[in-house]
Amino acid sequence: MSLLHTIASFVIALAVLIVVHELGHYLLARWCGVKVLRFSLGFGRPLLVRPVGPDRTEWVVAAVPLGGYVKMLDEREGPVPTAELPRAFNRQSVWKRIAIVAAGPVANFLLAIALYWALFVSGIQEAKPIVAAPEAGTIAARAGFTRGETIRTIDGEPVTSWQDVRWWLLQLALDRKSVHVEVVDERGAISSRTLDLAGVTAEELEGDLLAKLGLRLYRPDVPAIIGQVVRGSVAERAGLAAGDRVVAVDAVPIATWDDLVAKVRASPGRSLVFEVTRDGRVARIALVPEPATQGTETIGRIGAAPRVDAASLQAYYLEVRYGPLEAAAKAFAKTWEMSVFSVRMLGKMVVGEVSWRNISGPVTIADYAGQSASLGLAPYLAFLALISISLGVLNLLPIPLLDGGHLLYYTIELLKGSPVSERVMELGQRAGLAVLLFLMAFAFYNDINRLLSG
Repeated sequence: MSLLHTIASFVIALAVLIVVHELGHYLLARWCGVKVLRFSLGFGRPLLVRPVGPDRTEWVVAAVPLGGYVKMLDEREGPVPTAELPRAFNRQSVWKRIAIVAAGPVANFLLAIALYWALFVSGIQEAKPIVAAPEAGTIAARAGFTRGETIRTIDGEPVTSWQDVRWWLLQLALDRKSVHVEVVDERGAISSRTLDLAGVTAEELEGDLLAKLGLRLYRPDVPAIIGQVVRGSVAERAGLAAGDRVVAVDAVPIATWDDLVAKVRASPGRSLVFEVTRDGRVARIALVPEPATQGTETIGRIGAAPRVDAASLQAYYLEVRYGPLEAAAKAFAKTWEMSVFSVRMLGKMVVGEVSWRNISGPVTIADYAGQSASLGLAPYLAFLALISISLGVLNLLPIPLLDGGHLLYYTIELLKGSPVSERVMELGQRAGLAVLLFLMAFAFYNDINRLLSG
């Protein structure tokens, strides 16, 4: 995955999300009779300006693409001709102002619903919820999970895919309680397992929660044959190539790809000697797995993928597809669940039950954008839906400068019967700016920390 590919994926995602959000404000403002002076994609110096429509609204592309805004006619920002006073934003009823401000986040939620609907109608390929043998000592091992069991329900909720398992357990882990899981083994016998999540820490909620619980997706044994080497990786620099079969590492026999992965993951920064067969000959290749952070754990990586027979794996996957109406209901429910979960995560961060390291900045989001785009259109659309929901939730927080802060002012206006004083709004703007700068600094700190730690 090239840097250019990552940047392009990030810029496209930003442009789509910002335009949709600001279009929500713009369209509601026009519908309510408010004059719009400028629609800007980005902040700072305008790079491209085009007046459009009878009001000569300026459509602008600005230099800093991390946001956007819709500037409306408003007496608080300059003199307004008498003839146009009815079209000023500040002259509208409080209910119209609420509708215009709320339209941005609502547009983000509608975008997420539309994207999920498209995914559900076209069909999503997902892994069946079959578990691999859990590592000894993990929560899953203590609960009695065994290799090849298929998860049927979690706390009574039916699950059909591994993604369902991840989603439900992540939500339930926030409550730190025991979870009842119903499984069926390879002979068809149904059993009950109890996962004790009471001891899950804030740090364990980072990264791959299921792996930390000992739950891993079952995969049939794959021979330790290299199918692909990442350009510029440790594997490529050491001389490994597609078709190489790894038969031993440090003189320890390697039977399957999982054996190889386990050895590499356990050896970050430590020299290993691979014995590989290539064209009927045995070669010895020395390499050092580069350290990488996965949650709170440091693991080794070399940048190689196995050679897999795709046809043999189809039995372990299913396609999730719905009709148009059912897909719409599922898309709405998915968006609602993700929104509620985001709010819960924020609440848990405030009280210290979830680590603040879960806050991501533009570097991490760009990385996710590039990774999802490299996997195909469906993963990229799912990424866009998730970020759109996050943007909608963030903007509804009652922080001055955000849409939620304005909605808070208007709610107070409804209760007291008059607008909030300019002094209160000025103090609120300063406090809101401080909060946003703190969050931005923390997000950038997390990004830099992730980069430095690999």
